[in-house]
Order: sequence, then C-alpha cells, then structure tokens
Amino acid sequence: MISFELSVEDLADTRFALSPLGETVLSLRVLHDPGLSAVHLPWRRAVLGALGGLDTGLLMSLVAVRLTLPDFLTPRPTTFAPSFAEELATVRRTPPALVRRDLLATHAPGRLPGPLRAAAEGDDAAVAGLRDTICTLLQRYWEIAVEPLWPQLRLVAEADMTYRARRLAMGGARLLFADMHPILRWHDGVLHIDKMLTTHRVRAAGRGLLLIPCVFAHKPAPPAGPEEPPSLMYPSRGAGTLWAADPAPARAEALVPLLGAPRARLLTLLAEPLATVELARRLRVTPSAVSQHLRVLYAAGLVTRARQGRQVLYRRSPLGDDLTGA
Repeated sequence: MISFELSVEDLADTRFALSPLGETVLSLRVLHDPGLSAVHLPWRRAVLGALGGLDTGLLMSLVAVRLTLPDFLTPRPTTFAPSFAEELATVRRTPPALVRRDLLATHAPGRLPGPLRAAAEGDDAAVAGLRDTICTLLQRYWEIAVEPLWPQLRLVAEADMTYRARRLAMGGARLLFADMHPILRWHDGVLHIDKMLTTHRVRAAGRGLLLIPCVFAHKPAPPAGPEEPPSLMYPSRGAGTLWAADPAPARAEALVPLLGAPRARLLTLLAEPLATVELARRLRVTPSAVSQHLRVLYAAGLVTRARQGRQVLYRRSPLGDDLTGA
C-alpha cells in the first residue's frame, strides 16, 4: 500500500494536469498485455499493424513482468498541459544514476532484459546512451500510435476533470476519490492506494496532490518511490467512447421523425452533463453544429444547462427524460 498524507493546504493545492508522454508510456502496457483492457483492443490491432520497423523489443522491455514502468519515463508535469516534446526533454535530462535506479527497480527482483542490460553492466555514458535511444524510440512511437489520437484523448481527459471538479465541489475529497477506482480509499486526511507492489507513506508537506487522468491507465499509478511529490495517474472516465460510436437506443430511432436524427442523438447522449466539445467528439461533427441543435433543445425545454468553470454543461431535463423513456 502507498499512502499520501494530505493537509488542508495540500487539498487546497490539489490540481489536475494532462500528460501526453504519460499516455504514451502507459499505452505500452496495452501492447504488452492484450488482456489488460478489452476496451483498447481496436486501438491495439491498428497500432501493431503500423509499427513497422520500430524496435518493439526495446519498447516492450520497458514494461516489466509485473506491468511496472520506470518512473523517469513519466515525469511530473510542471504545467497544466505540457507538450510531448517538453516532457520528453525532461526525460532526456534524467541523470544516468536515476535511469539505472528506476530500470532496476522496475524489473526487480528479476534481471534486466537484454535490451536494457547496459543499465546494469555499463558505465554512466552507456546508460545515458540507452536513455537517449529510448527517448528517440518513444518519439517515433508517439508519432505513430498516440499523436494522431491526442485531440480525442485530451477531450476525454478534460471531460473527466470537469466531472471530478464537480464531485469535489459537491462533497469534498471523500466524494472526489469515491468512484475513481476501487483500490483508492480516503480516510482521515490520508489517501490510501491498495494493492501496490511497494509500501510507503508520503507526507505531502505543502506540495499538494497532482491528479493526471489517463485513457490508457487501467488502475491508479502513483510514483513507485517515496522520494517523488504526491501525484496520481488514474483511469479516465469515458475511454470506452473512443474507439467505436455509441449505438443509438431503439427509442432514439422513434424520436428521429419528431426531432430529426442529430437532435435525437444528442438527447440520448445527455443522460449525464456534457460539454459541447465532448458532444461534438462523440458525434464526429463540429462544435458549432452541436451548439445550434442544443439551442433548439434548450428552447424546447428538453435540456438544461449550467456553467462549470469555462465550460457550459448540458443535460437532459425531466421532460427530455420522459421523451426518451429514460
């Protein structure tokens, strides 16, 4: 178990961030173990066919038998939305001693696999060379497997942030963590993360908590070592909407003659609060087209709207629920 002790000041400094590099590194687990998440199998099939001459042996060696990953490959984001290049530049600056430490810890108690053996047997120059090779490989892997989908992945993560911020406003930290994942438990100012391979307790001590929603995370992933500030990469809600369009309920078909297909589809999606950009992503249309239909549904009393930060969230009204048979 890993535990984070969070004071009132730490909770006040709890914040969210995006991590394109984190998504890229965590996606390697899905390639390594297809049984890890059936949701991502369509993505996995497409990516495996596109990797071509990439050194997949080195890529896969980064994932240990226990599915652990080296901490140095997922540096703590220093801004809300760093670019992949910015995060990768941080990895390139990792001292060889930390690279060696993290690779050995990731694969412990076993030996390092062949492609990573330089981290155990070579000098600092050899480890630095291995680090740079890994970075070059991750850059190419990002361009093939993740970058084309990053706008959609980002929208899913931002929708999750909106949901979590609403939970925090309604019920504090207890409600924020309540449905994030079964292995998370909030009690008496401490966030407990069960079923971890290591056991330690970290005092935030004014450093706050950084929360990073990730589509490719299958469970919460804190830093493996107690030296790092408290942060948590956790599974983002809505990942299942990425790879296939939601089937329209039968009731929606009956609404098409009354409302038209786009508005009937919108109404069926609005069982939960959603922003215009998220609706546009799911329907694969422009946000302006969605806005036009939402104005009509709102004027008819079929949806409600409320501002959440910079976004306006829409949801079916009781009348809309009656019409869809919800």
